[in-house]
This record gives sequence, C-alpha cells and structure tokens, in this order.
Amino acid sequence: MKKILVPTDFSKEAESALKVASQIAKKHGSEIYLLHMLEIPMQELDAVSSHADVPEVMFFMKMAHQKFKDIMDSDYLKGITVHEIVKPDGTFNGISEISKEHGITMITMGSHGASGLKEMFIGSNAEKVVRSSDVPVLVIKNDHEDFSVDDIVFASDFKNDNKETYRQATELATAFGAQIHLLMVNTASNFTTTEKANQRINAFIEDYSFKNFTVNIYNDESIEKGILNFSKLIDADLIGISTHGRQGISHFFNGSISEDLVNHAKRPVITFKI
Repeated sequence: MKKILVPTDFSKEAESALKVASQIAKKHGSEIYLLHMLEIPMQELDAVSSHADVPEVMFFMKMAHQKFKDIMDSDYLKGITVHEIVKPDGTFNGISEISKEHGITMITMGSHGASGLKEMFIGSNAEKVVRSSDVPVLVIKNDHEDFSVDDIVFASDFKNDNKETYRQATELATAFGAQIHLLMVNTASNFTTTEKANQRINAFIEDYSFKNFTVNIYNDESIEKGILNFSKLIDADLIGISTHGRQGISHFFNGSISEDLVNHAKRPVITFKI
C-alpha cells in the first residue's frame, strides 16, 4: 500500500474514495497518486496525440488542475505526499498503464454501482478498472469517517489458481491487523459436502503462516448472494475476492462474480487479479 492510485472525476463517490485513501496513507506512510482522465470528444483524440496545445485540451486540463488545487487544500490530505496526474485518455486501460509506470501497489476508487440494462451494456467505471487492473482494486461506496478493517471476507472456490491472491489478502489483513473469514459458498447447482469443502480449504491454506482466520461454508441461491448475505451476517468491513479480468465477448457471456459484487455490494470490496 505504499503507492495508492485514486482515479477521480471529482464526484462525491470519488471524494469518498480519496478520503479512505488518505486514512490508509496516514496509517501506512503511503503516497497518493490522484488521477483524472480527461473525457475528450472523439474528434479531438487525433489532435491530442500530436498537438498538446489544442485549445480545447488546454482548457480542460486547466480546469482539472484548478479542481486539483481545491482538493489539495482539504484538511484530510495534510501531511500526505500527493501527486497529481491529468491524462487526455478516456480509456480504462490507461489506468493500468499509469499503474505500471508509477509502480502503483493499490487502486482505490469510488463507485455508485450499476444495475439492470445499464450494468449489462455499460457497467460501472469501477467494474471496468477491476477487469483491467493487475494490482488490487479497493472499491468504496460510501463515506467512512474511520476506515478501520477488523473483519475481511475472502470468498473463493479455493482452487490453486487463487493462491497468489490469497497471499495478497493475508498481507492486507496483516497490515490492518484484521481477521480473514475464508468463505466457500454452496449452491444447489454446484454443491460440495462440508467435509470435502473443509478439506479443500485446509489444503489451500496449508502453505501459509497466517493464522488469524476462520473457515466458513455457506449455502445460498447463488454465489453472489451467499457472499453478500454472509458478509452482512458477520458485519464484515471488507469483501475480498479474486478476479480473472475477463474482457470482450468472454466477459459478456461468462460475467464475473467480482464485478457483480463491485456493482451490488453496499460495503467496500477489494479485488485481486488471478
């Protein structure tokens, strides 16, 4: 969590994420990279790539830097090193490129979610970042005056392709001093006995020294509902889940539980790329 990237469109949701990032930064000595991606009309894109002084582009960049100046004066950012970045790039792949360029270790962003037809054809901005990011993405839905994390739900099928993501989750839990609640959701169409589920989970975690965890098997109508209902039951502070980052036609037909959670969960969600 040494370098936290916070994409902003200067909305209330983005400010909520920045406030959480600032609390994390103060506790862990992190730097914040505040990013605004300019939404430039399509006809201007070619001009941007070859003429950085296009009047329209310069106007929007000056506006963005003025908004940054106002944000920098906020009390909650005092004492934190904050880098401002304005990029004339409306694509979410640009966020991944900036993450690699600056060695970002976590992305924190706000979201109001999406549902119904809007979710199917557009999706939330956070969902698109989750799909393309190689670093953990912390999605914030509400204001948190005190962002403390004591209980993390780590939902998984506990197969080997998730082991690297679990390592990242244990590092996060250690940093926060939190307990991890390992969760496997049983559904009617994909049922596993409690004995076999426990065996799979124990085999999954046997190589890790992290001991502050509980093991939970929860039955529900769907995996997503199971994760949400169990998290509500224990009043979890954070939901952690792995994502394959499907894109294109594969994502349209297969979907992603992690992206559904980003859209629908009321509590913070952090995703780890497999």
